[in-house]
Amino acid sequence: MAAVTAAMVKEVRETSCAGMMDCKKALVEAEGNIEKAIELLRE
Repeated sequence: MAAVTAAMVKEVRETSCAGMMDCKKALVEAEGNIEKAIELLRE
Protein backbone atom coordinates (compact mmCIF):
# COMPACT_ATOMS: atom_id res chain seq x y z
CA MET A 1 0.00 0.00 0.00
CA ALA A 2 1.35 3.40 -0.97
CA ALA A 3 1.63 6.15 1.62
CA VAL A 4 -1.16 8.68 1.12
CA THR A 5 0.09 12.20 1.86
CA ALA A 6 -1.89 15.33 2.67
CA ALA A 7 -0.70 16.86 -0.61
CA MET A 8 -2.15 13.91 -2.54
CA VAL A 9 -5.50 14.25 -0.74
CA LYS A 10 -5.49 18.00 -1.46
CA GLU A 11 -4.86 17.43 -5.17
CA VAL A 12 -7.73 14.93 -5.42
CA ARG A 13 -10.02 17.27 -3.45
CA GLU A 14 -9.27 20.21 -5.74
CA THR A 15 -10.03 18.12 -8.81
CA SER A 16 -13.07 16.22 -7.58
CA CYS A 17 -14.62 18.59 -4.98
CA ALA A 18 -15.23 15.53 -2.79
CA GLY A 19 -14.82 15.42 0.98
CA MET A 20 -11.42 14.89 2.55
CA MET A 21 -12.14 11.42 3.95
CA ASP A 22 -13.74 10.28 0.69
CA CYS A 23 -10.62 11.43 -1.16
CA LYS A 24 -8.36 9.61 1.29
CA LYS A 25 -10.38 6.38 1.01
CA ALA A 26 -10.26 6.60 -2.79
CA LEU A 27 -6.48 7.14 -2.72
CA VAL A 28 -5.98 4.15 -0.42
CA GLU A 29 -8.17 1.99 -2.68
CA ALA A 30 -6.28 3.27 -5.76
CA GLU A 31 -2.94 2.54 -4.03
CA GLY A 32 -1.83 6.17 -4.29
CA ASN A 33 -2.73 6.61 -7.97
CA ILE A 34 -4.31 10.08 -8.15
CA GLU A 35 -5.98 9.61 -11.54
CA LYS A 36 -7.48 6.27 -10.49
CA ALA A 37 -8.71 7.80 -7.22
CA ILE A 38 -10.52 10.56 -9.12
CA GLU A 39 -12.16 7.96 -11.36
CA LEU A 40 -13.29 5.99 -8.29
CA LEU A 41 -14.88 9.13 -6.83
CA ARG A 42 -16.76 9.81 -10.06
CA GLU A 43 -18.48 6.40 -9.90
